[in-house]
Parts: sequence; structure tokens; C-alpha cells
Amino acid sequence: MGLRMSIIPEALAICRLGPDTALPAWVAEGTFFSVTRTADEWSLVVEESRIPTDVQRDGPWRAFKIDGPIPFSAVGVLVSVAEPLARASISLFAISTFDTDYILVRADSMEAALLALSRAGHTVW
Repeated sequence: MGLRMSIIPEALAICRLGPDTALPAWVAEGTFFSVTRTADEWSLVVEESRIPTDVQRDGPWRAFKIDGPIPFSAVGVLVSVAEPLARASISLFAISTFDTDYILVRADSMEAALLALSRAGHTVW
């Protein structure tokens, strides 16, 4: 399954806040962010430049956006991206939305990820 993807231009970071922390305003100030809250934590994906220095984070990461919308009945979309990245020893962080999926890779793995995805038949523009 050859997918079409684009690259999100911003450098991102994955952050963790405690479960009782109020969601800070800086989270929603950028053009790309994702928020997940569980009983154990807030997990945030935010533009790296917007994160205060005292916040626990991992980054920089870069994101690929899979062209969508992807119907909920589609099977194997994430695995078609995860397998070539795994074969290239590239870890990923996936975010799913109503319309599509975003695949994050560490910024220093970006060139290798582009090559692995291209070899798997995907088109990145």
C-alpha cells in the first residue's frame, strides 16, 4: 500500500505533565499540537520552541502527515509505515486523528526515515 505523505515543518517535542496539572496555554499556541490525558499523565506533542525549560520532554521530533482522510474501515495503514521504519531501526511515535495519522520520528533519523519510506513505496512531498 503506497501512501502519500507530507512533512510537518515544525520541530516537535513530546512532553509529559502530571495528571493534576492544568493544561497550560502555551500548548495550543502553535500550528501543530496534540493532547492526550489519562489518569496517569498529560501527554503532549507541541512545537519544541514553545515548551518552557522546566517541562519534561523528549525531542526534537519531526512528523509525517499521511494524506487523508483515511476511512475507519482501512486496515494496515500504520503497519505499512511502521514496518519499513522498524526494519531501518527507526523508532516512531504515532498520533491518530479523525481524518488521518501522523508519524513522528526523531529529527536525527529524518533522512533515514525518508529513505525507508520511499523504498517501501510511499511518496513523501
